[in-house]
Amino acid sequence: MAGRLLAARLFGKGKRQMSYKYVPTTVFTPIEYGCCGWSQEDAEQKYGKENIVCYGSVFKPLEWSLNYNRDQKCYAKVVVNKLEDDKIIGLHYLGPNAG
Repeated sequence: MAGRLLAARLFGKGKRQMSYKYVPTTVFTPIEYGCCGWSQEDAEQKYGKENIVCYGSVFKPLEWSLNYNRDQKCYAKVVVNKLEDDKIIGLHYLGPNAG
């Protein structure tokens, strides 16, 4: 899609640019980070702080429960828009296999 929009801008009269808001993104570090959709800050700026609810959870994944030496935790956060019947508009995950 990004290539099509670029070609339309270069060779046609297109003006649209690619939005990467809902393209899943991963950062491959020793503990992976993955996200898709809105961040809490961006969602609060667009929809208003009173219309956004975030649910966070700290947990130990099952694959780490067998390794007694690992004392790390994982984190997941869901960003929800109350204006659209509690629609999930963002997901953030820090843990194994985030990619």
